[in-house]
Amino acid sequence: MELSDANLQTLTEYLKKTLDPDPSIRRPAEKFLESVEGNQNYPLLLLTLLEKSQDNVIKVCASVTFKNYIKRNWRIIEDEPNKICETDRIAIKGNIVHLMLSSPEQIQKQLSDAISIIGREDFPQKWPDLLTEMVNRFQSGDFHVINGVLRTAHSLFKRYRHEFKSNELWTEIKLVLDAFAQPLTNLFKATIELCSTHANDASALKVLFSSLIQIAKLFYSLNFQDLPEFFEDHMETWMTNFHSLLTLDNKLLQTDLVSNAIQFLASVCERPHYKHLFEDQNTLTSICEKVIVPNMEFRAADEEAFEDNSEEYIRRDLEGSDIDTRRRAACDLVRGLCKFFEGPVTGIFSGYVNSMLQEYAKNPSVNWKHKDAAIYLVTSLASKAQTQKHGITQANEFVNLTEFFVNHIQPDLKSANVNEFPVLKADGIKYIMIFRNQVPKEQLLVSIPLLINHLQAESIVVHTYAAHALERLFTMRGTNNATLITAPEMAPFVEVLLTNLFKALTFPGSSENEYIMKAVMRSFSLLQEAIIPYIPSLIAQLTQKLLAVSKNPSKPHFNHYMFESICLSIRITCKANPAAVGSFEEALFMVFTEILQNDVQEFIPYVFQVMSLLLEIHKNDIPSSYMALFPHLLQPVLWERTGNIPPLVRLLQAYLEKGANTIASAAADKIPGLLGVFQKLIASKANDHQGFYLLNSIIEHMPPESVDQYRKQIFILLFQRLQNSKTTKFIKSFLVFINLYCVKYGALALQEIFDSIQPKMFGMVLEKIIIPEIQKVSGQVEKKICAVGITKILTECPPMMDTEYTKLWTPLLQALIGLFELPEDDTIPDEEHFIDIEDTPGYQTAFSQLAFAGKKEHDPVGQMVNNPKIHLAQSLHKLSTACPGRVPSMLSTSLNAEALQYLQGYLQAASVTLL
Repeated sequence: MELSDANLQTLTEYLKKTLDPDPSIRRPAEKFLESVEGNQNYPLLLLTLLEKSQDNVIKVCASVTFKNYIKRNWRIIEDEPNKICETDRIAIKGNIVHLMLSSPEQIQKQLSDAISIIGREDFPQKWPDLLTEMVNRFQSGDFHVINGVLRTAHSLFKRYRHEFKSNELWTEIKLVLDAFAQPLTNLFKATIELCSTHANDASALKVLFSSLIQIAKLFYSLNFQDLPEFFEDHMETWMTNFHSLLTLDNKLLQTDLVSNAIQFLASVCERPHYKHLFEDQNTLTSICEKVIVPNMEFRAADEEAFEDNSEEYIRRDLEGSDIDTRRRAACDLVRGLCKFFEGPVTGIFSGYVNSMLQEYAKNPSVNWKHKDAAIYLVTSLASKAQTQKHGITQANEFVNLTEFFVNHIQPDLKSANVNEFPVLKADGIKYIMIFRNQVPKEQLLVSIPLLINHLQAESIVVHTYAAHALERLFTMRGTNNATLITAPEMAPFVEVLLTNLFKALTFPGSSENEYIMKAVMRSFSLLQEAIIPYIPSLIAQLTQKLLAVSKNPSKPHFNHYMFESICLSIRITCKANPAAVGSFEEALFMVFTEILQNDVQEFIPYVFQVMSLLLEIHKNDIPSSYMALFPHLLQPVLWERTGNIPPLVRLLQAYLEKGANTIASAAADKIPGLLGVFQKLIASKANDHQGFYLLNSIIEHMPPESVDQYRKQIFILLFQRLQNSKTTKFIKSFLVFINLYCVKYGALALQEIFDSIQPKMFGMVLEKIIIPEIQKVSGQVEKKICAVGITKILTECPPMMDTEYTKLWTPLLQALIGLFELPEDDTIPDEEHFIDIEDTPGYQTAFSQLAFAGKKEHDPVGQMVNNPKIHLAQSLHKLSTACPGRVPSMLSTSLNAEALQYLQGYLQAASVTLL
């Protein structure tokens, strides 16, 4: 792509279209940009646009697109092509700092993020002049520019707070200190002086103090690993000025700090050291009366959020993001005081709770906020410890939670009108949710129909809380780790529960409500076969919903639970009637086809998982509808996205398991395509295990003659990877594969193919890989495959008994007994610890595993061998019968005593002896 006006114009038009709410316009534009981002000059066109465009919206859009492009493509991944050409990389690094510092703040932040991403990869070795360029800008005197530099420096250096100590890290920090510490100190002093000069200018102080905050963060990062000599020498400058900032009292900088002040009190009262400050009853009463009670009230802003911004209200209230509210601060203060003064504080508040409830009773429609505050106060008092998963795990013994529930919570929820007093309804439902472990089960069972009824409430908060409370109750565990609420106990409510849940999804504002969809999933999971009569209607509604949201996926949690619910419908129905799989395919394939054709990236990994589940249920051959799709699954573009790889591999495994013969005959020309996928995966350290999953399925299921011509090449590829970049993960997978090959084709075939690649290769593999590394194999099925494969090498491979390989026979047997009896060797070389953590290039749709699409563990040797130790004993007996005297003499001369003792045990258990 040339840096031409025509290309700038084209890019502008496509960027505009990516902002269009209509997916039919937006998606093709996104596709076009994705298709050209590999072209030379593409990033430079974006930078030119954000510098020169007259349209501010386009400038911002270009900056965001550029940052995401850098995020996806800058990192150079081993074994993969470089996605940005070198001239573009040089040009970007040459221009981006200047461009970032001369841009408006909205664009500056995007470019600052892009510099941080580039810096993480290239600084300091490949971008040595970055610091000099940034430090020079400190002289500008323009705090818009200075703050841009500070923000960027912070995002580059903050990783020093969590990096492991290493020589490489020390070298980098020293380089940074040499260039940056003195200018930063000079800037700090100058900024402090400017604060005095502009002490009466609120807007100037705001800018200066934002700089000081960034400077303090940088000081923290640069001193985190160790105290550098420079800062030790200049400690007086820094500490004197920090002290003056801590004691500064400028009225222009003061804000409405109520919640911060209460939080401060809360943290002080929890410390034993300050306990004496709160011991006086009058002090406690005064804090309760003057600080806590007034700040517990439901304020006008809360009411507004409850009605008009319910999503934010729910997030704050349920997910704990209300950290800076007065209410939350007051609640934390109550908990803090209860740490040392639980009895007295509970006594003081009991009076307030009673008077609030009396006020409410006088005139509920006017005084409902009094009851809301009373419930909030009781909740704060009673909650000593809680978790998101289990609600309250430790409660205040001075509060009778069940009595309060029966007298003050249930009456509100039993009221016939679900839309009356919505805030109190939400409070009551939240009370059940929070104290579900403290309220007796019989009261929970009474609450369930009340909660189901409140799914019909018009208030988004109320029906969301009702769904969330049901979902939490359905996950509670009783005796024997079974669910506390059982399917038979839910039997009378099945129809109304399902009806109301799906009805709640039709309310304005809740069409993609993740709490409701999670409750749908959990209800299916709890009710199991009780939902079968309703499945045709439910799957129709789910499919409709899937079609609607696939047009513009925006709620990842909602989408995930929707696919989980679809999987549950399939599992539950097909467990009772496998033939029903066809009706699900009929219902789902039309939508799936649309998702695949429109390349809805967020949904494709889910579609592959559901298709795998459906295909695995089939008893006989693969239906033609799947075979039509098969060639498309091998297209390279699908394998470019990291999130697609695990579900695609699993889908191909399902094809191989159910229809290897069909593929071998009807799609024989696709076998090279399958092996091409294997070759791509095996080359990547992040995905090599997926390549082995595919290869194992090919070896296990495909007719031998269809893969004969490719076998040698497969092994050559594996040996090349072993030679070039061996990792523990690769070796473990390689060991499982060669033993599976041995089980499938025989030990002699394994020896012959190894020795055909290079003479004596078989012995080298035994000596250098199998014997020393077998202890690393983990997983029951994997260990069993290896045990059966090694047993075959020991007992069914003539060269092991009469060539130079014989010397390896006893060490191999010793290694096998070690696999049975010794702990697994889970050591990983230091340099490999972080190999997979960031091996995904930038942001890509992550793979989200569906719990209810889970694959049953498959044991390829299960039919053949039940107990591998007995199998070893029987195989050795058979070998010793064929060559009498050989086996006992090899054992007695070189097997160590402990291993020999274990072996005697296997022989006794199998009731055989060695001749």
